[in-house]
Amino acid sequence: MNLPAVVAALVEAQNNLDHSAYADCFDEAAIVYDEGETHNGKAEIRKWIEQANKKYQTRMEPLSFTQIGDDTVLEARVSGTFDGSPLVLKYHLELVGGLIQSLKVTG
Repeated sequence: MNLPAVVAALVEAQNNLDHSAYADCFDEAAIVYDEGETHNGKAEIRKWIEQANKKYQTRMEPLSFTQIGDDTVLEARVSGTFDGSPLVLKYHLELVGGLIQSLKVTG
């Protein structure tokens, strides 16, 4: 599967549980929506993913990637130490200038 560089870097960072590399995939003013919460800016995103990694030890396996205009979706099998693991989740991404501007995770 051919992923944009920043999406491939996001998957690699997640699979290495590297919260700093994960956060570096985002623009300084990026927004993440996950589990009913909003995380604003790179510092909040770094803190959120660090806590999530400690709690869930999440790994991602990309299943599909579609990019039609501004609609960018990565579908991945996600496993970890959470109830219902593994799950298939959709990562709705807004990519701007080679970085992620927004991410919304849905089931």
